[in-house]
Amino acid sequence: MDIISGLNPRTRIAKATSSLFAHADYPLANSLDYPGDPGLFGPQSVTWRVVGDVSTFIGGIRALLIQAAHPEVVAGVVDHSVYESDPLGRLSRTSAYVTATSYGAMPEVHAALQRVRIAHVGVRGVSHRARPYSASGATYAAWVHNVLADSFLAGYEVFGPRAITDADSDRYVQEQANLGVLVQAGNLPETRSDLSRWISQHPDVDSSPGMVQTVAFLRNPPLPPTVLPAYRILFQAAASTVPSRIAEILDIKRYAWSLPSGNTLTMALRWSLGASPSWQLALERTGGDQPQGVSFLRPAPIGTAHDLKNNP
Repeated sequence: MDIISGLNPRTRIAKATSSLFAHADYPLANSLDYPGDPGLFGPQSVTWRVVGDVSTFIGGIRALLIQAAHPEVVAGVVDHSVYESDPLGRLSRTSAYVTATSYGAMPEVHAALQRVRIAHVGVRGVSHRARPYSASGATYAAWVHNVLADSFLAGYEVFGPRAITDADSDRYVQEQANLGVLVQAGNLPETRSDLSRWISQHPDVDSSPGMVQTVAFLRNPPLPPTVLPAYRILFQAAASTVPSRIAEILDIKRYAWSLPSGNTLTMALRWSLGASPSWQLALERTGGDQPQGVSFLRPAPIGTAHDLKNNP
């Protein structure tokens, strides 16, 4: 019997889930060196609440699906990314970026943004429809940023632990627009309805060879057998929230069981994982109070990928 299979169910789920994100250094290893620094959002933000919930697992898959509907953006991913050969590495690096920009002190936010800028140098080319693309371009940065922000919010609205008000949804979008300015994104809607409309009615979305390749990969990624069944539920839950026009372009179907299955799984994940330990760490750094009804069940990792594997 391996170590994980001998653990109780809650610990086993936590270990298996955390191991997926253990392929990059933890970005907030030195966060307590910046006492009082609220970062870009702070304890009273809606972003800390939304990103701190396990519904981000669904939101993240949704974002990758919708981002793939933009031919130039997905061409940059397919032509330059190592997502097929190193999917967990890419997952961990994306998670580290979201963690740093959401919960980091401002030096950690800027460090994360700089890593992205460096990674995007040289990511340019021409899509199948003969349009040039550059990962550093404001137009494409807006698509990636806005879809990610929208998807985390959509995941929380449908699969979160409690209802979110329209006012808080708008606040979240405004907070994410502030991050978009630092990302140098070109178009940043500031209300929930405007953001949803900007994505669902975007004129550049279309099918492409890169989209077909990416969606096929997302349907059946090379994940460990222990987590693949749960991933497939999360995938279908994400697909169920994609705007109809984009879902048709992506050729993804919605099933009646997707929403209830997604809710059941997120409740199980919330029970086993609790809220994000990075949220708890940021509260410690800023002296913020633990929000009512939120449980923190895991300590934040110490620093390296090795630490994360052994201290999920």
